[in-house]
Formats: sequence, C-alpha cells, structure tokens
Amino acid sequence: MQKPLAIEVLNLTKKFGNLTAVDNVSFTISSGEFFGFLGPNGAGKTTLIRMLTTLLKPTAGKAVVTCCDVSKSPEEVRKKIGVVPQALTSDLDLTGYENMDLYGRFYNIPKRERREKIRHLLDMVGLTNRENDLVATYSGGMRRRLEIARVLVHKPEILFLDEPTIGLDPQSRRVVWEFLSKFMETDSLTIFLSTHYMEEAENLCDRVAIIDNGKIIVLDSPGKLKSELPGNDIISLTFADAGRPEGLQDAVTALPFVHRIKWDEEVLRVYVDSGAQNLPALMDRLKEHGAVISSIGIQEQTLEDVFIHYTGKSIREEEAKKVSFLIGAGVPQKLGR
Repeated sequence: MQKPLAIEVLNLTKKFGNLTAVDNVSFTISSGEFFGFLGPNGAGKTTLIRMLTTLLKPTAGKAVVTCCDVSKSPEEVRKKIGVVPQALTSDLDLTGYENMDLYGRFYNIPKRERREKIRHLLDMVGLTNRENDLVATYSGGMRRRLEIARVLVHKPEILFLDEPTIGLDPQSRRVVWEFLSKFMETDSLTIFLSTHYMEEAENLCDRVAIIDNGKIIVLDSPGKLKSELPGNDIISLTFADAGRPEGLQDAVTALPFVHRIKWDEEVLRVYVDSGAQNLPALMDRLKEHGAVISSIGIQEQTLEDVFIHYTGKSIREEEAKKVSFLIGAGVPQKLGR
C-alpha cells in the first residue's frame, strides 16, 4: 500500500535578482520517509528548506507540505512542522527544561501533557541528568540534541533539519545520528535532512536527492544510486615490488568488467562490476603479467563517487561554518564581547 505524500514540490524556483538559488525543482516525499538533500555549501539546500517552511516565498512553482500550500496557507504549515536551522538557537540563560517548556507554551500544550512530553524527549536524547543546568554550560553537541528534542514537543508531522551536525565533532555527530534513527523507529515522523556530509546521508536516508547549483541532479535510494554507477565496486591492490608493472594498465582495462583504473600513489584502484565475482579473473590477468600481489581490498563506491559521476567534480568540503556555541539568543552581553 502506497503511503500518503507528506511533501509535494512542483517546478519550485527561487531567484534573488539575477541569481537563481533554486532552479525548477520537483520531487515528492512520502509520509514516514527519511529524505535527504545532499550537496555542497551554496547548492541551494537552505533556500529550499526556507521555502518549504514558509520563511521565503517562491518565485515560481508550487510546494505542498502536510496537505497545505506553503504560499496560500503558511500558518497551517507552521503548526504541523518542526524546524532545526543551522545556527544554534537555544536560550543560554535558561535551563534545558526551561527551553523545552517555553517552546511547548508557544504551542499552547497543556501543562501536564507538556511536562510528560518534555521528560520523554529529554530521556531519548540523553539529557535528563542535565535538564536543570543552564544551556550556557552545554557542549555544542548537547545543545544540538536539545534543539532537535525541543522542536518535537508539539508532535510535528514533518521535521526539517538544515545541516544539523555542522560544526560538531565526529563523535557528537554520530550521537545525533543515533537518536534521529531512534525517533524514526518510535514516532510517526517524516524527516527532511539537508547535508553535505556523505556518510550522514548514506547512514540515515531512505532516499537522497543530489543537488548542485540549484538543480536536482539525481534522486534515489543510496543503494540504488551506487549500484547504477559504472563499476559499482572498487578493488584496491598493492604489489610486492611497490611499483607499477609494465603493461599492466592496458591488460587490466581490456577486461570486460573493468570500467576504469586509477593509481593512488602505490595503490591500484580498479573500478569493476561485481567485485567479489570478478576478482579471480582480475587476479589471473595480473599474474599473467608478472604482478605479485601483496594486498587486496574490495569496497562499494560511495555517494561521493555518485556525485562525481553526475557532476564531474567532488563535493566541496569547505570549512564548516564556525558556529559559536556561546553566542546565541539570551547570551549575556559580557559573554558576547
């Protein structure tokens, strides 16, 4: 049975003067889906989220979020969504619990229901023992967990996450991934994630749209995107003499299952179809040309490889925006100087 649509986007476009930030984008997201927008900084991800969350009016096209047109019924859309922007927005002068409670009051949630929901969410993100501490004493990862929990107090149907782990260390990033997965398992929730982290999209998302220069390049599940690459496996080899055996390149590329090869210093990377199945034939060809293999590894291509295949370049791993974990809403002036 096909699930109802949570988001429907048709020919959505946003221009700022002569700059087209989002260019004629169309896609749908099913209810309960974890959907990812993957692309480099400046690709149009944040602009798209700002339109879907009613903060920007589209230049052209249409977007329906939870059965409401974002241009015609923005107030109805806002009641049914939760949004976690890139910047940290929790109030440093309040405790973790107070931040959550204030947010619940904005949505007129009754006191008893609000208290029970806050306790449940704080427990899920591992902050129960810090709920009465000022947020100014939290680490960046703790603040991000609090803010994701905070936007779930009013039980939104769709959660929008705009680069939620930017600026976090790898360990904190993985903690965020773990409880996002937990939310998907326990709550009926649709999640729209924008990210430029390949591993984040691959680990979390049911489907991924790769966006660059405001356009969707390709859209499918991470597994399907990788499987459709020419040479969906990479066989990495090193040789006993640590050199490059003469004539080896032409001999290997002549094999029908080999799409291309690449030398990475002393490692030969061979892009092949069905690596495990075709490895014996590759080894036989190498031995025929006198190559003495010292190590072999097989790995799937990644979403980075998918991005390179469709755009001809790698995602620009630009320096993460320096998000200050001290400067924010409610920070005392003496700390902000």
